[in-house]
Amino acid sequence: MVKEEEEGRRRAVLTPPLALEGGLAADHRPPNVLQRVLSLFRSVRPGSDLTHFQLPPLFNVPKSQLQCYGEGVYCIGEDYLSKCARGKSSLDRFASVVAWSISTTRPAIFGLAPFNPVLGETHHVSRGTLNVLLEQVSHHPPVSALHATDEKENLELIWCHNPVPRFYGTSVEAVINGKRQLRLLSFGENYEMDSPKLLIRILPAPSADWVGNVNIRCKDSGLEAELCYYKSHSFFGFGGNSRSVKGKIFHSKSLKTIYEIEGQWDRIISLKDVHSGDVRVLYDAKKAISKLNTPIVKDLKGLWSTESAVVWAEVSQAILDKDWDKAWEGKRTVEERERKLRSERKSKEEVWVPMHFSLSRTKESEWECWPLEQSVPPAPIILPS
Repeated sequence: MVKEEEEGRRRAVLTPPLALEGGLAADHRPPNVLQRVLSLFRSVRPGSDLTHFQLPPLFNVPKSQLQCYGEGVYCIGEDYLSKCARGKSSLDRFASVVAWSISTTRPAIFGLAPFNPVLGETHHVSRGTLNVLLEQVSHHPPVSALHATDEKENLELIWCHNPVPRFYGTSVEAVINGKRQLRLLSFGENYEMDSPKLLIRILPAPSADWVGNVNIRCKDSGLEAELCYYKSHSFFGFGGNSRSVKGKIFHSKSLKTIYEIEGQWDRIISLKDVHSGDVRVLYDAKKAISKLNTPIVKDLKGLWSTESAVVWAEVSQAILDKDWDKAWEGKRTVEERERKLRSERKSKEEVWVPMHFSLSRTKESEWECWPLEQSVPPAPIILPS
């Protein structure tokens, strides 16, 4: 058993991040994707919760959902996160937080999805002084927790994500429950924000779009932002821009608008001062999420057996090689191992407890996650500069 674990530790497959142009997802788009997706959902009833729905490897990008969440934080061209901690005024910092929140939005590809993380799976990566740790703290329902700290910039991130996908006949809508928190410790400011929904349209025109309202607020400064992700008008579902964003920054108490926000999250988003009429670039997607570097293993011995790149190594490599039989076999192996562990815990009447987070449910039936450690240590996987 020890030998097998050591061999597993030596196998880690890391793949390019989901970026603005082409890249991994585009390279692995399945052929005849619309026909395949239609056949996939043929026996699924409208309104069904797809949380337990198992995708064949042909529909997977070779990475875990934990890695996708992490990439939104550590894979970035222009460092919008550090800008948040360097703003001279609360308004400057708030605008930077809005830009950073938008930068975590990454392209979704119709017909492809990441692996569902197994219980206890982790993902640990460092970029410079920013250390990021994720853990799958619940499997049914799926809940992912993220903790990131940067001692140089004196900031902290705490996320709790609980995606709930549902099938509606001609579309799938995934609501991302849970809050994201960004703490700028030097200024005593705590920012809370939501996530947009992922809408996958099957008919009349296949697409995968981020939609819905996102609220960003800082009680310490009294500032708030409302963003709306939407698809612009099109002809019978064809054409139009599916990556539009519109919103505003305002005072929470007076509701007086300070800035208006408008643009496309995959292009340029502008910030307009409603008092002076001045317009400047708030966010440039080409600088932020194109030509992104792929993480590398710096310390092979330091990899945990729970690391996403280790857990899914065999399946990811098979998908990269387009060896679908081996991918199926690898995926079944992961699932059978999890079923065995679950059965053993049940027979021993043991309750599984996360290693790095505490988990609780609020009165509103939402999940909350809190890190057990004050800071995240440097990781064995790094993002090269």
